[in-house]
Amino acid sequence: MSGLGFLVLLLIIYLGFDIYTFYGLIGISADQPFFYFIYWSISIVVLVDFYKVSKDIKRHKEGVRPLSTNLLLGFGYAVFVGKIVFSGLLLTQELYGMTLGKYEYTVDRIKLSFKDLPSAFDGFKIIQISDIHAGSFDSIKDVRKGIDLMMQQEADLILFTGDLVNSNKNEIDPYIESFSNLNAAYGMYSVMGNHDYYGLYRIPRGDHSTKSAYLDDFNKKHRKMGFTLMNNTSVLLSKGGESIRLIGVENWGAGPFPKKGNLTKAIDGVAQDEFSILMSHDPTHWDHHVIDHPKKIHLTLSGHTHGMQFGINFLGIKWSPVKYRYKRWMGLYKSSDQYLYVNRGFGFLAWPGRVGMKPEITVIELKKS
Repeated sequence: MSGLGFLVLLLIIYLGFDIYTFYGLIGISADQPFFYFIYWSISIVVLVDFYKVSKDIKRHKEGVRPLSTNLLLGFGYAVFVGKIVFSGLLLTQELYGMTLGKYEYTVDRIKLSFKDLPSAFDGFKIIQISDIHAGSFDSIKDVRKGIDLMMQQEADLILFTGDLVNSNKNEIDPYIESFSNLNAAYGMYSVMGNHDYYGLYRIPRGDHSTKSAYLDDFNKKHRKMGFTLMNNTSVLLSKGGESIRLIGVENWGAGPFPKKGNLTKAIDGVAQDEFSILMSHDPTHWDHHVIDHPKKIHLTLSGHTHGMQFGINFLGIKWSPVKYRYKRWMGLYKSSDQYLYVNRGFGFLAWPGRVGMKPEITVIELKKS
């Protein structure tokens, strides 16, 4: 291969590494436009560098090569090798995410204080998990590690905020026995996420009896796991002569996602002054319907985003490409005295891995302020 041909090949490879490195570094920049300017300015300089070097080499096939040519060539190689090294580290991390990272369950603990929390519930401990996506798992043993970790938390209440499966209710069957080991003194409750409806789409539109039977069987699977499926309903949880209200809605998501959640129906009969917790799979529901609803919802628990299974959640830096799609995409949000918590998910979907966004078991402790 000629020197010119080699440089052209090098240029093509460089562009590939350039794009890969950019998306790997973008989180560290904390989404600063100045970073974009610096990064692409250097990239453009290197491209011009390669072009000038190719011209110089062609012009000086014989004789002494100009010092400027070697300086430009050295600069280009230094940037190129740096991006190769970074890409190698990033690729190693991604391979880890696909092997061990997807089952590296973590417990995130938060304490939330409310002035109107009934005193009997001071210290009440809730576990939230979301987005199991059972159809993606490839190890019953590794899933049990997450379940065992949940049991170690000794929670008063366990809540699952939707997407039990990917697209078929039977995907959960190999894991029902494992999840049935879960228990909590004040019960286990669940709601449906957008993926939980996808199995219905394979049934002809007019075949209502088959659809009804599908949903009935799906409900039974929740019960076998120990969960009570709440579809636009509420339940009263009582302790020490006082109570709080747990509300569960079917999926409601902005954009193309199913909009079956009916908050007004779910809270029918709920007193205005009752302390309430809402399970709603998609966090967009909070902004569209929950915050401004006449009935105050103290705490909403959601999932859905997975933190895109890729990003940075370290030393206070929180970034993922999913932030450009969802305003509320991970962790705790507050509006006035109402809270939303978005769980990163227990499982994974599509890409079989997690990098920087470990599967999450959330432990929420309610406190009387």
